This record gives sequence, C-alpha cells and structure tokens, in this order.
Amino acid sequence: MAKTPAELWKDKIIGYRKKCQDILNLSDTIRYVGVINSYGRTLTGIIRPNVKPMLKSDQAKNEFFIISTLMTLRKDTESAIGKLDYVVVQHQKILIIIFQKDLVTYYISIDKAEKNTSKIIESIKKTI
Repeated sequence: MAKTPAELWKDKIIGYRKKCQDILNLSDTIRYVGVINSYGRTLTGIIRPNVKPMLKSDQAKNEFFIISTLMTLRKDTESAIGKLDYVVVQHQKILIIIFQKDLVTYYISIDKAEKNTSKIIESIKKTI
C-alpha cells in the first residue's frame, strides 16, 4: 500500500533527524545541528546534551530566517558562478557552517576551540 503524504513527510523528517545525529556524533565540538527549510522554519534540530543554547527562541528564528533568505537568493547566481559548496560564518564565540542539500539547509554550530574544521567539513559533506 502506498504511503500517504503525511507518512512520506514523517519519513523525510526522521531521515533529517538521523543525519543531524550522525553529524553531531562527528565531533564533541559540534554544539548544534539543524535542518531548516527555504522559509527559515526548523524541520528538526539537535542541541548537544549539556550545551546551553546561545540564542533565545526569537533570536534563533530570526537567524534561521536570515540564513534561509541568503541561501535562497544564492540559488539565482548558481548558473553563473557554480554550485555553493558551503558557507562559514565566523563569530567570536562560535563557527557556523551551512550546507544546502536539495531544498533544505543544514545549520551547524561549532565551538571556536575546534582546530580541525576542514576535517569536520569534509565529514559533514559525506554524511549529508
């Protein structure tokens, strides 16, 4: 019997959640992994246990909206400059790495203490 759209959606979210968990397991310095849609809505996200979120709920919503808008607008330049590999946003306290896969964006925050971000980035690429 064919799955209903609701069942297909649930399966997709479960798949995203598993990928988030796999990414979180790559390094102890990864604080948060989330998947957001093109409107900035969180589809799923995992905060590492015992890690205190740096952003309040409204701040996180605004951050995800900004990132999703950036990623959506970047699509228009893809034919001219090539497909986006990843984006790194460096703050004083954390590093944010953003990947776009299909119609969703993976948002990963990493402690600044991490010294080998290139290895983590390559591992994330393989995971997603």
